[in-house]
Amino acid sequence: MATTGPDLTSKRSGGAIITAANLEQVTQPTETATEPEPPSNLPPPAARPAGPAARFDWGPLLQSRERRWWTVALTATLLISALGLGLLYADDSNNQATIRNLVTQNESLTGRNQILQDQLNTTNANLTATLGELATTKAALEHPHLTIWNVPQQLKGPTWYLAGGIPDTFTYHLHATATGPMSVSILTLEQWVKANTCVDPGGGSTNYCMHHSGAVIGWLNQRSVDYDFHLAEGCADYIAVFTSAGNVTVRPNISVTYNPASSATGECAK
Repeated sequence: MATTGPDLTSKRSGGAIITAANLEQVTQPTETATEPEPPSNLPPPAARPAGPAARFDWGPLLQSRERRWWTVALTATLLISALGLGLLYADDSNNQATIRNLVTQNESLTGRNQILQDQLNTTNANLTATLGELATTKAALEHPHLTIWNVPQQLKGPTWYLAGGIPDTFTYHLHATATGPMSVSILTLEQWVKANTCVDPGGGSTNYCMHHSGAVIGWLNQRSVDYDFHLAEGCADYIAVFTSAGNVTVRPNISVTYNPASSATGECAK
């Protein structure tokens, strides 16, 4: 703002208006006084006393950096540990899968082994049965068994008889039944001659003489006879004779087994 000056109204003019020139002169501010320059011959400022230079405190900065490095190291350690755990978990999962696969294969092999074992047991059982049959067949071939008399025949009183030779090299299986009492004797050929001599003159009946003129073994008045005779296995000298005091039917079931003796037997060994 313009500074306040003396009243610009001219007393003589009696309230006339100030012209622009006069206003310019009035409103132009006055120049302010400048500060005087300091004299050039002033002494220089006093030097600051010498002392220890100011040092920067690096402790907080180093501690901050150390914390950051520890944080980075800890984070890296955690990441590496997590990665290691992940790898261990994956490896363990693979191992578990492998173990399960091996267990499954083992169970499959165990089942197959059991099946093979059952088949082997069956085969062994069949082989044992076959060997048994083979042994039986071999024995049968080595010692054939033959039936030589199985037809029922009658004895019509004390003068009748039934006789049959006992083959050499065989075991003689004497099995016979009758509808009534019968007498059976095994005779040597010499005893057979003596029995016939007893009958011929009429001194005795056939039923008596065949069993009282000597015999190797005999059964009197029996309805059943069951005996295995072995003396003919090495001797051809025996006859079996059947008689009865009455009328009976004899039902024989006589067989022989080939069983040659290594040396003479019975009457032939004397």
